[in-house]
Amino acid sequence: MFALPSLFTLGALFFGFYGIIQAMNFRFDYAAICVFVAMVLDSLDGRVARMTKTQTAFGAELDSLADMVSFGAAPALIVYEWSLSSLPSPRIALAAAFIYAACAALRLARFNVQISVVDKRFFNGMPSPAAAAVVASFVLLMDDLDIDGTAVAWWAFAITLISGISMVTTAKFFSFKSMSRRGISFTALAMLAVGFGLMLMHPPTVIFAVCVTYLASGYVVWLWRATHKSTAFLTEADGCAPATMEPVSLVDKSDKRAE
Repeated sequence: MFALPSLFTLGALFFGFYGIIQAMNFRFDYAAICVFVAMVLDSLDGRVARMTKTQTAFGAELDSLADMVSFGAAPALIVYEWSLSSLPSPRIALAAAFIYAACAALRLARFNVQISVVDKRFFNGMPSPAAAAVVASFVLLMDDLDIDGTAVAWWAFAITLISGISMVTTAKFFSFKSMSRRGISFTALAMLAVGFGLMLMHPPTVIFAVCVTYLASGYVVWLWRATHKSTAFLTEADGCAPATMEPVSLVDKSDKRAE
């Protein structure tokens, strides 16, 4: 039973590695799909460990190493072989791919040291599987539309950098871990059915739109919090006392000394 979660982790590692092999063979559609299969297996290993009560420190370390390959190295190499290598300067292409891989490593290291102190409702920075999904979904969409990677090299450059930098920002991304069975309402199920219907129309487009929406959500939350913090600061500067301020005592100090 203790080996069961690690089997899912090794499966995710295999598909990340296999995605790199497919990119080397110029099968970029298969390579992008391998990243998504690795995401599914990565989401299952933790749940299996909690269900079977087989969480171990070894499993947590193995999961981080597998994530670095599947969601750090694999997307960077796939997008490099598919599009970035056609940029005018090979140094720019190499820098973009390396920045993404380095940000994934930094994101995983920060997550490991902050796992016991962060808010479970939000990720501190975009999770590496989601960042990999943005890059892989863009590759999958362009391949489905028969658009060569060389024609969208600068778009691939921008998406790779934005996805990489988003992993090391302090923006808050919803983790979906706080959702319970009671939170799944009939309306949510109906919206899920509509989402599946839309996905059947053109899966690559819908998957890319969902990934980009999640990427943008972190910055929307960040701007909303920054705006509300600045509003609260201006209110205090105008002389309005905050609601948590203790009431001022009206008793004369001279009376206290007299007593």
